[in-house]
Amino acid sequence: MPTATAVHGDITTQDVDAIVNAASTAMRGGGGVDGAIHRAGGPTVLADCIARFPDGLATGDAGWTTAGNLPATWVIHTVGPNHAAGERDRALLDSCYRRSLEVADELGASSLAFPLVGAGVYGWPLDEAIDAAVSSILATTSHVQDVRLVSPHPQTARRLAAALEHESLTDREDDARS
Repeated sequence: MPTATAVHGDITTQDVDAIVNAASTAMRGGGGVDGAIHRAGGPTVLADCIARFPDGLATGDAGWTTAGNLPATWVIHTVGPNHAAGERDRALLDSCYRRSLEVADELGASSLAFPLVGAGVYGWPLDEAIDAAVSSILATTSHVQDVRLVSPHPQTARRLAAALEHESLTDREDDARS
């Protein structure tokens, strides 16, 4: 199980093996986190998306590309369900985190930075998006040692930290009862 921390910052500046991109199914860049990663990574990220994913990527799945000019080595792209468009299957949102960690394991990554998938333009309610991130990451068996949940919003980063602390306390209480 990875160690997870909340970070207030810019995902494109994280010094980790891989960063996760909240991508669209087309895998061609866009707004929000997706646009920021493509802008910071440069044209090689888009070129690799086109070459590796000519038909895009399914919702809930993940795949990797080069990171271009980013400090990371790889970008792991995952497609969250669009809550605002009626895609409200929480299992697909959970799958984004699980599949991203599986791809990170395939790459041999030991550090990974996630955005809060689905919480931006895809409209997932913040509490549910935070719960999906924290519970999915902590429930996934992975060789990744350092997972960062990165938010540019200080209040969201604090809420992520509180959710991680709560989950940690719950796990310790469960262990004590065992």
